[in-house]
Amino acid sequence: MDPATRRRVVAASFIGNFVEWFDYAVYGYLAVTITAVFFPESDPQTGLMLTFGLFAISFFVRPLGGFVWGHLGDRIGRRTALSWSILLMSLATFCIALIPSYAVIGVWAPLTLLALRVVQGFSASGEYAGASAFLVEYAPANRRGLYAAVVPASTATGLLLGSLVAALLSATLDPQQMSDWGWRLPFLLAAPMGLIGRYIRTRLEDTPAFRELEHEDESAKAPVGSLFRNHWRKLVQAAGAVLLNAVGFYVILSYMPTYLSREIGLEETASFLATTVALLTYVGFIFVTGMLSDRFGRKRVLISASIAFIILTGPAFLALGTGSFAVIVLVQILLGAMLTLNDGTLPSFLAEMFPTRVRYSGFAVSFNLANAVFGGTAPLVATWLIASTGSDLAPGWYLMAAAVVSLVAVAMSAETSRSELRHH
Repeated sequence: MDPATRRRVVAASFIGNFVEWFDYAVYGYLAVTITAVFFPESDPQTGLMLTFGLFAISFFVRPLGGFVWGHLGDRIGRRTALSWSILLMSLATFCIALIPSYAVIGVWAPLTLLALRVVQGFSASGEYAGASAFLVEYAPANRRGLYAAVVPASTATGLLLGSLVAALLSATLDPQQMSDWGWRLPFLLAAPMGLIGRYIRTRLEDTPAFRELEHEDESAKAPVGSLFRNHWRKLVQAAGAVLLNAVGFYVILSYMPTYLSREIGLEETASFLATTVALLTYVGFIFVTGMLSDRFGRKRVLISASIAFIILTGPAFLALGTGSFAVIVLVQILLGAMLTLNDGTLPSFLAEMFPTRVRYSGFAVSFNLANAVFGGTAPLVATWLIASTGSDLAPGWYLMAAAVVSLVAVAMSAETSRSELRHH
């Protein structure tokens, strides 16, 4: 593969997840403002739970999206599925910026927000899996982990830009300006970014591995059916392995600014800044993890991530409770580094688990199912656990439980890094 094609493959895989997680980041980081706009008649705690409830509901359509986009990606090609998914996702995100407030149209405001988040969740469900399969099938055999690490790096970069934009808005606008129009600005950026991503993707050929299938007997006319008949054990193992990513990503990198400002009492701008520093280090660590997984194997790195969370999460959340900005930044860097051991390895691990004919479907179904049940609900569950137990440490317990499940799932799985993609 020539360098120009390699750059386009990386860019095409990067931008879709970047747009998706930029939207999620802005929604999470501006949750307090969005609550005031769409649920002004609720008390702050209930309104915040309703806002995160909409965030969670949009994830419940992700398994359906995983089936649809996975089927399309395995039947008609990775490139085609990814080109359409980014267009639909960007349009839904852009339209969120245009919704009138509750004060203008009443209950139709949160209902419209819910409808657009459902469309966004459905369309985004093919992005992570499709981009990972795309990169792994283009990558040299000994660098699949490094190439696939581009996908979580793109999600973190989207979160990073979302954090920076939210911090800038909160620092320069007063609360009334934020409620009136400031919160809408980030969502407007989705349209041009999505069009750029679609343009790049349509100018690429499909992956070499998928093109090989076009010359073979298409015995699997329904890839999802074949997936459940012949690969259900791998599907269960994959969903279990995703659990730490699902909970950890949204608790540590999306919910954390709200947690720091509402539960710990850190000033809002400082909360955004602490998360921004953690995201910067996360992006750097993620590529190191990809290289480590190529050298030492996927299982070793994933098991190390689970063990680290089981041992260190409790002390980390205790340290967050000190309220010291320097300590909070260091703890977030530590949690982010621990998370990269999982996140930087998971895309190549999941893509390698399934044969080419069902790779997109297997990845998309397992990844989106775990994220629908445990990822999108993580901010809501964390808020509910704190309210129910009265303990600021409750999100840490949730993280530790997810790490235990992932540890068992990965331990029961086969090592994938040394196998040929077509015959694994």
